Amino acid sequence: MKFRFVEKAKWLVVIPAMAAIVFSARAQDTKTTSAAAADSDSSAKAAQPETRASASMVDNKSYVIGENDVLEIDVWKEKEISRTIPVRPDGKISLPLVGEIQASGMTPMQLQDDLTKRLKAYIENPEVTVIVSDPRSHQFNVVGEVNRPGSYQLSQSMTVLDAIAQSGGFKDFAKETKIYVLRPMPGGIRVRIPFNYKNVIKGKDLQENVMLKPGDTIVVP
Repeated sequence: MKFRFVEKAKWLVVIPAMAAIVFSARAQDTKTTSAAAADSDSSAKAAQPETRASASMVDNKSYVIGENDVLEIDVWKEKEISRTIPVRPDGKISLPLVGEIQASGMTPMQLQDDLTKRLKAYIENPEVTVIVSDPRSHQFNVVGEVNRPGSYQLSQSMTVLDAIAQSGGFKDFAKETKIYVLRPMPGGIRVRIPFNYKNVIKGKDLQENVMLKPGDTIVVP
């Protein structure tokens, strides 16, 4: 009887210990799996492109700054001068020390060089960086009965058909023969350019498929 009691006592000690080991192993596996999933998720997020940044990046050597563009101007170690600033309708920007300067019509590199020369009168060896963070002057708009209305960056040689395709095409009740382009002109006026989608895709009235210009708005009733 004593022998049996000792054996039972041993099992009462061993069984809880084994259960504890199994539970610890499962918990460790869960942690490992969770950590692996987290690492995988982090890697996936890191691999995804920054859409907003890539959409706003322009070629500093060829892009021509225009009205309403937003510029990031950084002067190394000079926080009071560095700032994010829009180009005014008159094409100028204002900065401490240098005052008003012409920005419209220049490339970011040209403006960078101009600012560097002007700041040399006040700062020893200034290091200036100019980036177009939001190229608003080189955008067009699509409004109305399209699947993705909004503002889009204007690429070279884009037409009304290109803009419609980029905005996701028409909704069910779009009036495809009544489309028009609103184009800003000097003096604050806008001209209306008609566009009959059905005729154009049939090869008719191709002159209506005009090349887009900055600030154009395609209206799809």
